[in-house]
Amino acid sequence: MSKIHAAITAVNGYVPDYVLTNEELETLVETSDEWITSRTGIKERRILKGEGLGTSDLAVPAVNGLLKKRGIDAKEIDLIIFCTTTPDFTFPATANVLADKVGATNAWGYDLQAACSGFLFGLTTGAQFIESGKHKKVLVVGGDKMSSIINYEDRTTCIIFGDGCGCALLEPNEEGFGLQDSILRTDGSGGKFLGMKAGGSVRPASHESIDAKEHYAHQEGQTVFKFAVTNMADVAAEIMERNSLSADDVAWLVPHQANKRIIDATASRMGVDSEKVMVNIERYGNTTNGTIPLCLWEWESQLKKGDNIILAAFGGGFTWGSVYLKWAYNS
Repeated sequence: MSKIHAAITAVNGYVPDYVLTNEELETLVETSDEWITSRTGIKERRILKGEGLGTSDLAVPAVNGLLKKRGIDAKEIDLIIFCTTTPDFTFPATANVLADKVGATNAWGYDLQAACSGFLFGLTTGAQFIESGKHKKVLVVGGDKMSSIINYEDRTTCIIFGDGCGCALLEPNEEGFGLQDSILRTDGSGGKFLGMKAGGSVRPASHESIDAKEHYAHQEGQTVFKFAVTNMADVAAEIMERNSLSADDVAWLVPHQANKRIIDATASRMGVDSEKVMVNIERYGNTTNGTIPLCLWEWESQLKKGDNIILAAFGGGFTWGSVYLKWAYNS
């Protein structure tokens, strides 16, 4: 019997309508379009507007579009892994909320939190359920309503993040396509440089924590940049070396969209030409768990069956990793 790989068989994405431009941010904080663009590569980002809307509301249109594209019913989904830093609630899990909203009544699910690396962690985890034969259809969702935890008086963070969601369906493949390898890493000592100071069990919400604005994302940019450039580039190069891949063998690099300079450094370390690198940061900013699946969604029509694709990410806490997959279908 052939080895079972977990292959992506459909991808889809969704971004909200409201566009927050650099020019609008100039009216909120001391910054400029030139300053933001030169340091991050971002020109605009999308924001989910409306009372009572959460991350699951970004996921519903993304998932419904995927199901329609794949031609399957939500009841066929076995498992939902929702990778997010901004869950609808502390509990219940956003995966469970999403399952109810899309009618995935036969699926169990849970949320996975690994900051910006979450989608890679989710793909790798979901693949285990496929490869074991336990499940046939695993939905991995990566999405965040980052605007819900951003202080729009803090120019170190408000210029970077946006809202968005992408998703991928994993199914068994016996032709050799799908996830081939992954390298995932964590270093909890980095939490003080990129994280949220309050809102958890260590420092629950209080008047003091709210007044101190500790329920917003906190980042020490220079430190994070140095770690991200080194680790994201190194792990992408490592997975190529481990699988005897040259730059010519790689059809696409799909990097987390945190900063254009980090993306360029990763591509350079891998020796991959810029035309083989998916970049949409200028339009969406950093959607955290959403960046990689949104790229796959936007570039889907250009992907060919058998393409060698490298995914790479770095996130708060710190987390980072790389996944090597062989694309399983032609659009």
